[in-house]
Amino acid sequence: MSIVYNPKQSPRKATFISLKTNGIYSILCNLLILIGVTMIMSKSLNAKEILVQIENVDTKKAGNIVVMLFGKDGFPKDHSKAVATKVIPAATQNVQVKFNSVPEEFAIKVLHDEDESGTVTKNWTGFIPSEGLGFSNGAKLNFGPPSFKKAKLNLSTVNNTLKLKIIYP
Repeated sequence: MSIVYNPKQSPRKATFISLKTNGIYSILCNLLILIGVTMIMSKSLNAKEILVQIENVDTKKAGNIVVMLFGKDGFPKDHSKAVATKVIPAATQNVQVKFNSVPEEFAIKVLHDEDESGTVTKNWTGFIPSEGLGFSNGAKLNFGPPSFKKAKLNLSTVNNTLKLKIIYP
């Protein structure tokens, strides 16, 4: 690009005489395009996926295995706030599901939904679950469901495969 100053014009104005595509200009444009493509590709490569292996499925019981991936919001009771949900028939003792685009902090809840209600069915007490449950990070039911803090995992510190066991009442 050539810029020529014309002394008859005001000093603030410059006249663009010619705009040439020379070697340096072409190299800079190609370099910027390459940087942009690299940034886009690196974001898609960082979107890590995880494989969740559920063990101890009681195949004598009917229903589905519901695997829910949560961010902090809604865990573990509000299933509608799960980031992703996978439903698989309870036909084998070991079940695998894959989640893509996992948040940096997450927790997983597994429900053997025997009556296919989409919720945890309780026994006669009204607060003890009558269906199998499992949680990430080894979190267990005590006098209520585990907190997100007890079940959470960090994406940067987990392997690609997580193993969870369903515990039945």
